[in-house]
Amino acid sequence: MPSCRHLLLNGGTSMNGYCGKMLFVDLTKGSYKEKVLREEMAKHFIGGYGIGAKILFQMMKPGADALGPDNILGFTTGPLTGTGALFSGRYTVVCKSPVTGGWNDANSGGYFGPELKKAGFDAVFLLGASLTHVYVWINDGKVEIKDASHLWGKDILETEEALRAELKEPKLRAALIGPAGEKRSLMAAVMNDGHRAAGRGGCGAVMGSKNLKAVVVRGTGNVPVADADQLKAVNQDILDTMKNGPAAQRTAAFSTFGTTILTAGSALSGDSPVKNWGGIGVVDYGEDAAKSFDGTAMDPKYRIKKYACANCPMGCGAIYDVKDGKWPVGETSRPEYETSSAFGSLMLNSDVEALIKCNHICNMYGLDTISAGATVSWAIECYENGVLTKEDTGGIELTWGNAPAIVQATQEMADQTTAFGQLMALGSAAAAKKIGKGEEYLVTVKGIEVPMHDPKLGPGLARTYAIDPTPARHVKGGIGFRQMNSPDPAKYNPEGSGEPDLQGTVVQEIINAVGLCLFKDFSGVQDISLKLIPPVTGWTFGAEEEKNAGLRIFNMRHAFNLREGLKPADFQLPERCVGEPPQTQGPLEGVTVDHKAMIRNFFQAISWDETTGKPSRSSLEKLGGMEDVIAALGL
Repeated sequence: MPSCRHLLLNGGTSMNGYCGKMLFVDLTKGSYKEKVLREEMAKHFIGGYGIGAKILFQMMKPGADALGPDNILGFTTGPLTGTGALFSGRYTVVCKSPVTGGWNDANSGGYFGPELKKAGFDAVFLLGASLTHVYVWINDGKVEIKDASHLWGKDILETEEALRAELKEPKLRAALIGPAGEKRSLMAAVMNDGHRAAGRGGCGAVMGSKNLKAVVVRGTGNVPVADADQLKAVNQDILDTMKNGPAAQRTAAFSTFGTTILTAGSALSGDSPVKNWGGIGVVDYGEDAAKSFDGTAMDPKYRIKKYACANCPMGCGAIYDVKDGKWPVGETSRPEYETSSAFGSLMLNSDVEALIKCNHICNMYGLDTISAGATVSWAIECYENGVLTKEDTGGIELTWGNAPAIVQATQEMADQTTAFGQLMALGSAAAAKKIGKGEEYLVTVKGIEVPMHDPKLGPGLARTYAIDPTPARHVKGGIGFRQMNSPDPAKYNPEGSGEPDLQGTVVQEIINAVGLCLFKDFSGVQDISLKLIPPVTGWTFGAEEEKNAGLRIFNMRHAFNLREGLKPADFQLPERCVGEPPQTQGPLEGVTVDHKAMIRNFFQAISWDETTGKPSRSSLEKLGGMEDVIAALGL
């Protein structure tokens, strides 16, 4: 079987872990070209959104309309992707966000990323916009732009089935949009494998704005690795640690129930937000409601099989079959934690069938479940307080925990056939702006709905939500998640937080860039990226290389925002997220997070100006490879 680089039309580089080629498709012209991925860029920016940020910073002009043809949409992989390295099944979508007006990345698991790599490309970038509906077909290095008019309007599964039949290729993989992306909902996700989502920041709307229904890939190549025997040994060590290590029991539980193993405890501990961030789990939601969404309660009734992403030994997903009840959706994916919280405690819903139905709607239409659930919760609080009326909702009695109303609101948000559905499809911040009211109930950072982990339990999340170049993301680095499991009140003292926060950030930058899954943390394996990168690439890659590459990537994503005119003051945390005022009951009683001090500490650690957000010239010069950023920012 050939290596992926032998499938390239004009040859690539000889780097291990890479195909050495990037594909650039101009949808306006209906043409494409290939470019070599140079080893210097690979070593500096690794892969995924690292290389994505470098390319978009170089190629996209400042001030581009996020929903216009000048935006560039990228599908990027990491050096571990497609190599057989365990936990390496993820890919990243990059673009300018139509929500924040700044940098956007969203990653997803499943099988699309490895298939793209095996088809011959480390990344695909879509430029311009087609005048007609199209999809891009990449088959072992051969590229075609094909008509998608017959696919427009189809949901995610219908589209995948139609593509397999049309191309006579049952093993193809596709990253695609549903009706939400076609109609440019600002919560639209890019979907793959039926239920995996690159969800956040409106990347599905960007794809829809380009009249691009799907990027479809099939690859039979092998990705070259430097030391196959050593990679096999590292993989075996990971498996042994999962089975016999100190976290083996936790690993087994997570493998069986996935993120739903967290749902009940999180709703009661203060981790999950409650009642649009205005409530308290043990007071407003209760133990019975929390336990109803736990995997141990749902799986026995609905689960028919497990699901694992490519190269994943954990297999934390599951497929449900809902044959009867109020909303019999048939086979569908088990809701993940973020979805269960967003459509559960956040809106005081305890109806499992409503949760599964709303998750299914979001998957079929291509909606980010975090923002979708948060937007419905915002609308409920607006309705409960008279900001929205029954006339505004088209007759929906949008009250806390009203399962039929929640399902109807989600369906209308997906369909966009009613005025209320069209308003909701904007997301909560844009909807509030359009109607000119309801801002006091928003829980967003720069327009992005905050995810389902409360900084009042893990205070470091406040800095991550506010200062990551993609705000309000739970898959970015810092010290917040480590703090969540600590009962030590010292975690609320921000003194000395800067350096460990920065270290946690750069480590996660590499994990995301190489294509690893965040849930590798549940395996009990430490420093997994440092163990896997050398046998795949042949590079010396230790703690110093990890830190420098992570800093380059983080600064490059941040520089994109600075060039777009964004500054730290534009990213403000909602008061409810940080305990202003503090809760008067429950496990987080009296907690107020000193997030401003943590932000100052982080800025000092990374050498950014606290007012402008600009990095120091000396810090970028020390990293190397940042000359274009220094020039563009006038440092």
